[in-house]
Amino acid sequence: MTSKRYQCLIVDDESLGRELIAAHLQQLPQFDIVSMCSSAIEASQILNQKSIDLLFLDIEMPVLKGTDFYGSLTHKPKVIFTTAHRDYALDGFELEAVDYLLKPITFSRFFKAVERFLAQQESPKVSSSSVASHLFVRCDRKEVKIYFDDVLYIRGLKDYIEIHTTKRKLVVKSSLSSFFEKLPSHFIKTHRSYIVNPAHISAYTKHDIEIDDREIPIGDSFQDDVLKRIL
Repeated sequence: MTSKRYQCLIVDDESLGRELIAAHLQQLPQFDIVSMCSSAIEASQILNQKSIDLLFLDIEMPVLKGTDFYGSLTHKPKVIFTTAHRDYALDGFELEAVDYLLKPITFSRFFKAVERFLAQQESPKVSSSSVASHLFVRCDRKEVKIYFDDVLYIRGLKDYIEIHTTKRKLVVKSSLSSFFEKLPSHFIKTHRSYIVNPAHISAYTKHDIEIDDREIPIGDSFQDDVLKRIL
C-alpha cells in the first residue's frame, strides 16, 4: 500500500448509499473523506473549492445523471461509479472510470475497485500521476484553486504577481521567481517579469510572444532558451 493519502468525495442522492461508501472508506487509512453530498450541483461546488483525487459518483440522481455530470467536467478526478442498474456499465467505462460498482456494494468488491485506483496511481505508465494538475493560491483572503492548464501567463509586479488564466486574473502576494519554482517544468520564463504557458502561444517573433491577443516580451538574455523551448 502507498503512504500517500487520497482525498475523496462521495456523491449519492440516497443517504444509505453515501453512508455505505463512507463506512468502507473508513476501513482504509490512506483515504480521507473530504465531503459527502447528494447532487451533482453540490459536487460541482465542492470540486471548485477542494482538491479531490477520487470521486465516488452515483449515476441515477435527480436533475443530472452522474455520467452526464462527470462527462461535463473540464478537470476530472478519477471516478468510481456506483449504481443499482447494470445498464449503465458501458457509459461508465466509456468515460474511463476506474471501476463500476453495482449496489448493494460489498466490501470485498469495493476493495477491488480501490486497489485498481491505487495501481493506476502507482503505475509508471501514467506519467501525470506524479505531477499535480493544480495548486491553491491566496487571493482576496481565501485559497483559490488554479489549474496549470488554464494559466496563460504570469506577470511579476515587485512583491506581487498577476496570474492570467482563461477565466480570470488573480493578484497574489509572491515573487515571480518563487512562484516559478511551483510550476510544472513546461512553463517558460521569457523575461524577468514574465512566465508563459507554451500551450497557449498563438504566435511569436524573436522579441515577443502572443498569448490571448497580448504581446509578452522576450528578454535578450532569455531569447536563446525561449526559442529552443517553443520550436
